[in-house]
Amino acid sequence: MLEYWSGRQRFAILHYSKAPIFCMHIVLVEPEIPPNTGNVARLCAATRTTLHLIEPFGFKLGDAQLKRAGMDYWRHVKWHRWPNWKAFMATVPTKGQLWFVESGGPKIYSDAKFSVDDYLVFGRETAGLPKQLLEQNDEHWLRIPMFNEKSRSLNLSNCVALALFEALRQQGFKGEV
Repeated sequence: MLEYWSGRQRFAILHYSKAPIFCMHIVLVEPEIPPNTGNVARLCAATRTTLHLIEPFGFKLGDAQLKRAGMDYWRHVKWHRWPNWKAFMATVPTKGQLWFVESGGPKIYSDAKFSVDDYLVFGRETAGLPKQLLEQNDEHWLRIPMFNEKSRSLNLSNCVALALFEALRQQGFKGEV
């Protein structure tokens, strides 16, 4: 593994023999709960998925709960820290499709056609993604179905896992070890 720092961002490059180094992208916009972010980081390590964290955060990156949830997997995660949405968007290649996973979306996540370069975008645990962003991208706004009207939401890390594994399933789970 090769690790290096560029400004405030840490990069890790891992070498695997069976598959591309990293494929999908997970984007957490202003995450608030350290264990959720840590669990998502662990998921990204296990699936060779790049993690993008967009500030402001509801915690410090050195938070003990964040480290505990991510366990010793953080060193296996390729991740980027962005100061805001605009800085993140300036780096997204044209071939990468952004999918916005948020309640109320017109399409169920399993009906989307995912590609290897796609980005799955998730919002804050307490507020979700901005409505304006969702409305501007309604053709790529996905929902995870729920069946109890008294349930407000699902856990962020569970939502990330559902959507990511559907995308990986569509790609034939290439690179499984």
